[in-house]
Amino acid sequence: MKRNTVQLWRRGALTAVAGVSALALTACGGGGGTAGADGNLSLFVNVENTEVPAVLETLSGDACAANAEALPLDVETVPQSNLDQQLQLKAGQGDLPVLFSAGNAPALTKTLAEAGNVADFEEVLTDLDVIDNIQPAAISTIENLYGGFHVLPFEYNVEGIWYNKAIFAEQGIEEPQTFDDLAEAADTLAAAGVQPFSASGEQGWPITRLISSYIFRDLGPDALQKVADGEAELTDPEYVAAAQAIADLGTKGYFGQGVGSIDMATSENQFLNGSAAMFYMGSWFLSGLNDPEMNQIGIENVGFMPFPGVEGGAGDRSQLAANVGLPITMNANALDEDTEGWLSCIVENYGSTALDQENRVSGFALNEDVADVPELTQLIQQQVAETETTVLWFEALFSAEATTTSQRNAAPLVTGSITPEDFMSMVQADLG
Repeated sequence: MKRNTVQLWRRGALTAVAGVSALALTACGGGGGTAGADGNLSLFVNVENTEVPAVLETLSGDACAANAEALPLDVETVPQSNLDQQLQLKAGQGDLPVLFSAGNAPALTKTLAEAGNVADFEEVLTDLDVIDNIQPAAISTIENLYGGFHVLPFEYNVEGIWYNKAIFAEQGIEEPQTFDDLAEAADTLAAAGVQPFSASGEQGWPITRLISSYIFRDLGPDALQKVADGEAELTDPEYVAAAQAIADLGTKGYFGQGVGSIDMATSENQFLNGSAAMFYMGSWFLSGLNDPEMNQIGIENVGFMPFPGVEGGAGDRSQLAANVGLPITMNANALDEDTEGWLSCIVENYGSTALDQENRVSGFALNEDVADVPELTQLIQQQVAETETTVLWFEALFSAEATTTSQRNAAPLVTGSITPEDFMSMVQADLG
């Protein structure tokens, strides 16, 4: 049965927390718990992620009822800001649950995988003969992020700029094709008394997403891989120029007042109530857009555009940023007949159930048609189908420390408290 309530997954995506060292995690390899040790399918998930537990609860009473009878679902939550620390502590104590949210920074999941604490889904799902239920594009994105198929794509998101078509029409603004067009549109909006952009400076990542988008458009889709490989540095002039471009928007006041204290819910509401004309966010935002109680501007007035191109740049706006949200992985030491049965059932049934119940686009294939898919969701599905080359995001290949430095200093960058050179220097210093 389709649920009428749709909850928006509010994430402070990819904010790392310091904790037990990677060395300690490596030393505890193979120490994670055993399957259903307490008679349950344990799921440890960040509390902001309401949708995955909700869909799994539905599956427990429907397609996966037999699995739930053998191994009932047991959900434990933790604030996302404490997720990495708690995962490290549980790994160090050999107490990882069967299923758990991947670390905020992909580097943590890589470390847990190297320690033998994360399932190799390429192997496991092939053995279970269900791997064809995973979209190839999602597997590719996961492998790029995690160095292997180590998480499940409970979401498959593309990212871009959602914009208020009614406000654009009132101001005579066409959808920007270049960054210069975008900056000109922001000038027009501000002159008319409309806040151009909404962003959560408290979270930081919605701002650094803009920086990486500019980098990819200007320098090409491999620009941040070159930084990760040591072939370039963030302090190189062409990388600093990207930070400067976004900082310039901020110093003009285009993110509104007090951006550093704006939380995710407030930034979302600023767009959904018409207070801001543009909002960089991923397709997970569909949950809020498709909820008439939350979306006060009307679905018909919402547009989506890839980040505009940069004149003369090596990248182009067809290269959408893509991610798998904050995904969930599985304890390699918890694999047995019962947990593998649950895993097979999830992989085979999650895609259609999530789309029907939560308007969630995932990386799982649909096992049955879903009726009445909202227009904006169809738009995103079309964007995904038409996308051949995807890019990541600013912190995707960073260490946990560099991720924290980046996101904590995003708001000071756009408020003018620190310079683009200093911002990039601080992050580069943490990359080693």
